[in-house]
Amino acid sequence: MIARLRRLRAHLDLIRLAGLAIAGHWVWLLIFLPLLWLAARAVERLISPSGPFADVNAQVGLMGIPMAVLAIILGLRIIAGEMDGRSLEIAYTVPGGCQRVWWAKLAASAVILVAAEILLALVAYFVFVKFPPVALYGAFQGAIFYLVLSMAFATLFRSEVAGAMVTVAVLIFDLLILGNNGIRASPFWNPLAVQSADPAAVLAMTVQNRIGIPIFIALVVGLAFMRANRRERMLGG
Repeated sequence: MIARLRRLRAHLDLIRLAGLAIAGHWVWLLIFLPLLWLAARAVERLISPSGPFADVNAQVGLMGIPMAVLAIILGLRIIAGEMDGRSLEIAYTVPGGCQRVWWAKLAASAVILVAAEILLALVAYFVFVKFPPVALYGAFQGAIFYLVLSMAFATLFRSEVAGAMVTVAVLIFDLLILGNNGIRASPFWNPLAVQSADPAAVLAMTVQNRIGIPIFIALVVGLAFMRANRRERMLGG
């Protein structure tokens, strides 16, 4: 029992250190960053009142977009941040392989996103509009998608800036094209937004989205790690 507790403490310490590696000692301030989006939406509502928010808009309009932005920021730092910080070569010398560093950073990023979403959801629920729990998962799924996508693009191009540009372009395409047309391939696909559809069809689309997106996320993580494991190319400059 004591040995298990020690291993758990070691894992938690590793995640804490990974979080510090991502954003330094200001890492926990990141959970408050999405609240700026809600503040902007509140100001917008005061300037041009357009009626109350609908619960169908909570998943993306209130939570999904700021969560995705935070996820992109975190994802860029997971692997490419080591390159910009000139510490990538050290990561390759970590016992257990460099994947241990990447997994720790992914776990730390996920913890930050969970904490941010809890805070964001509480404010959105009690200040803007009450929404069903399914909106929480939809927003979190989209955030994890853009977390690993930004990590992968930044690793592919060996640059945080290039990775950010491509990922933001994908996000804009997702919101304007996929999301507006209700295409279930979108990581932000919202079953509550589907109108005039048979409940069985909505359930089938939901299952396809909730299974397909995590599978795609796993594939992207695998490809990003494969790219990062090519030590000579990553260090070649």
